[in-house]
Amino acid sequence: MKHYTFIDFATQGYLAMVGLLILIFHGEAVAQWPWLVVAHVAGLALVHLLILLHVRWPANRLLDFLRHFYPVPMFIGFYRETGELNQIFVSGFLDPVFIHWDERLFGGQPSLTFMEHLPYWPVSEMFYAAYFSYYVMIVGVGLALFLRDRRQFFHYLSIVCFVFYVCYLIYIFTPVTGPRIFFRAVNGYELPAQAQPAVLPEYPSAVQAGPFFRLMDWIYEHFEASGAAFPSSHVAVAIVTLYFSFRYLPRIRVLHLLMVVLLSLSTVYCRYHYAVDVAAGVVTAALLIPLGNWLYFRFQRLLKQANGAEVSSPKPVSTVESV
Repeated sequence: MKHYTFIDFATQGYLAMVGLLILIFHGEAVAQWPWLVVAHVAGLALVHLLILLHVRWPANRLLDFLRHFYPVPMFIGFYRETGELNQIFVSGFLDPVFIHWDERLFGGQPSLTFMEHLPYWPVSEMFYAAYFSYYVMIVGVGLALFLRDRRQFFHYLSIVCFVFYVCYLIYIFTPVTGPRIFFRAVNGYELPAQAQPAVLPEYPSAVQAGPFFRLMDWIYEHFEASGAAFPSSHVAVAIVTLYFSFRYLPRIRVLHLLMVVLLSLSTVYCRYHYAVDVAAGVVTAALLIPLGNWLYFRFQRLLKQANGAEVSSPKPVSTVESV
């Protein structure tokens, strides 16, 4: 275990924790639970094997690349899995509660009225492009740090993973679909009549004509997990990427800040999130970034000391910073 890093323990911990939740609490809500348990055990074994192989052949470029980036493709699987597990502890979805909160806090439903007030093609495309920029932020900042300094990259990916894993756990216990549930049933669940607005605005034709609208519609059709709206991981993780721009990539920080602001607004305009989801995403980032940093550096220091290494000893930037 001496070659494990914070991100390895976080990933293995998530795999083990969710695997145990499935094994113990699956009930009738998870039809394919044996296969999911097997997948989690296989994930634990494969991650450990990758770490051992990289220790054995550290100069192998493919192993070195996989050793740094292996959590990234796992995000998609973990995210989609939350849609299979979010009925273990809750039956149906909690959207009526969040619709009520938006109503109380904002006097209406911003996720319905925002687009209705600005139904113009240039505006909608700006917001849908900002929403899509989420994926560019994660990959772009990661690649920039990977090429700049592997230690900075590993710090970045560790905090991104930590925030993702906490959000995914919340989704399992708190299934909220978001404003799309106004327009269609999700997994057989329909909003109760008292939660539906008297008049439901349509998507303007000018909005639907945009290429970024169609791109995001395709992404949600093929990759979206039902019940993964609260807190908004789009907002929380975008703020994480912004934090690392301010810390390590000062040349892009102003543009990056603008895109994060637009992205946060777009989650409501594009009808993917309630306004309270966005606020919760901001709070999630504000709490988890300092907590993740504290865990990352404390974990690093304690395990280096336990292995007899000097905390301040330099590490070559081309290798994984193992502990």
